[in-house]
Amino acid sequence: MSRIALTDLTPPMDVDSVSRPVLTLSAALVSKDWENARHQHRKAQLIYSVRGILNCEIEDGVWIVPPQCAIWIPGNLPHSARGEGETECYCLFVEPDAAPDLPKTCCTIAVSPLLRELLLKVAGVPELYALGGREDRLIATLLDELVAAPVEDLHLPMPRDPRLRRLAEMVLAAPTDKTTKADWATRIGMSERSMSRLMLHEVGMSFGHWRRQLHVILALQRLTKGESVQTVALELGYENASGFITMFRKAVGKPPARYLSDRQSGAQLAPVPGIMLSDDIS
Repeated sequence: MSRIALTDLTPPMDVDSVSRPVLTLSAALVSKDWENARHQHRKAQLIYSVRGILNCEIEDGVWIVPPQCAIWIPGNLPHSARGEGETECYCLFVEPDAAPDLPKTCCTIAVSPLLRELLLKVAGVPELYALGGREDRLIATLLDELVAAPVEDLHLPMPRDPRLRRLAEMVLAAPTDKTTKADWATRIGMSERSMSRLMLHEVGMSFGHWRRQLHVILALQRLTKGESVQTVALELGYENASGFITMFRKAVGKPPARYLSDRQSGAQLAPVPGIMLSDDIS
């Protein structure tokens, strides 16, 4: 196990050269933000957040990793990572064939109490642990739990079309902007109908659905830092906390207070359903 002071999440060695199915790395607390530039490695990577918010970005999407959650990044996938505030996390670098049925795509994973304890225990395993020994069996159990872990919908897909990419970047820069869909289409030089069709084709959801997904991500970032539901609701452009709570419950299956309470207690989390919301962006 390697332990680093977290100025970024770059491993202190060539992880692909370590001749074991799994390599572990834990990171110490820091009191400032950090960012790891775009990079890739042959091994897949699991990043588990104990404290703080992690963000991971690939070409076609952005993922948020709140505390007691993890992100899985497949091998050979270019990605960047960023931490906000005080951050404590654990990383696994996993050979693609270390276990059958490992995730094939980037995803956010709910961490059960058992998986959490396995991650913390494996953090003490030496880099070149004995194959076939107790530590190897422990890692095999962890991989079994990882394969069975539920995936959460904390992903914001990003379009590749240059016009829609510009739209996404403008909305990301001003998420509370209540500009109508028709006016957004005019700004990027498209008809409203064409923008709607292309958005659905590129990201698999309507513009209104996509923007609400963004609001869930931004809300989790702020709520995890201790901001009140009322404050977050107003800052995201909702008229009151009630409307925001209704949206949040539809998105993640439970109201904000319950969701955060479960995170802090490490309670077993059920799979989060996809957001099924209308295209109304008012």
